[in-house]
Amino acid sequence: MTEIVNKPYGTSFKKYASQNKNILCLSGDLTSSCEVDIFRDEYPNQFVSMGMAEQNMMSFAGGLAMSGFTPFIHTFGVFAYRRPYDQLLASIAYPRRRVRIMGFLPGITTPAGMTHQAIEDIAVMRTIPNMTVIETGDAAEVESICEQADNVDGPVYCRILRGAVPRLFDSPLKIGDIRILNSGSDILLMTSGICTEEALRARAALISQGISILHLHIHTFKPFNEDKILDLISNIKLGVITMENHLVNGGLGTTISEIISKHGLSKKLIKLGLKDTFAHGGSKQYLTKYYGFDAYALINAIEKFIGQKLNIEEQDLGKVRIEDVHSLSKAEAL
Repeated sequence: MTEIVNKPYGTSFKKYASQNKNILCLSGDLTSSCEVDIFRDEYPNQFVSMGMAEQNMMSFAGGLAMSGFTPFIHTFGVFAYRRPYDQLLASIAYPRRRVRIMGFLPGITTPAGMTHQAIEDIAVMRTIPNMTVIETGDAAEVESICEQADNVDGPVYCRILRGAVPRLFDSPLKIGDIRILNSGSDILLMTSGICTEEALRARAALISQGISILHLHIHTFKPFNEDKILDLISNIKLGVITMENHLVNGGLGTTISEIISKHGLSKKLIKLGLKDTFAHGGSKQYLTKYYGFDAYALINAIEKFIGQKLNIEEQDLGKVRIEDVHSLSKAEAL
């Protein structure tokens, strides 16, 4: 059974930031919702509550970085780029300030609907010059994100998983690296964030049907490891499937399509994710199924590739990990 780690971000941030007095924890009035309440209580001199004023928080963080501090911004991902976009560019990205932006509730991991769902954040952030873009996919990556982000000489945007997070990997995240989860030669499957857990639910059933899949977990969107990906795409037989908790335009699928077109590769690409739509409210399990990027949607995509129906039903897949929408580890249930 997969180990579930409760609040890995809050614990790891407290451990890391408490060892560096130049780190300041900035909160956009979402302190407990971003798991930094335990840091605030123990290290109040390194904590700054900025209130519901994200534009000011970005400019303030840029000033702090210019003064020799290392600000870690904590807010929901959607509030890190939609409201304060101008300040994000002018105060942080353009002068290349060492600001670490921790964006919680990526994609459809909140039941609060479009106002809280960051579904185009990767598309926006990866187009910003000087910005590094990372997405965590399990507890090991969440636990290592602070140190990795803090090694970057410039601004970093991170998609953070919170609450009860599964441990899928036994090694920390390393910026620019790619995790190879399964070897194969027919189909190249690339997943990110929560979609990796969904893909793993389908792996045993696919192997039993003799499907040969090379499965990669992607956590670094910028800088993207194009050389390694190009080599893998070039040598795959049938084509590529991407699976992301994001709009299929602008995120992982688009990144791969850019590589395919840039190098003139003749490879089919199927992109699973949100397709030109805002998502409504609901649980993660409901929304991934409704919008077609859960484990069974992957089975359907593979059937299109091979041109035949697989003898796989939903009951043949790994168990769904049910997450409570309302819980103590998800403050405000947002």
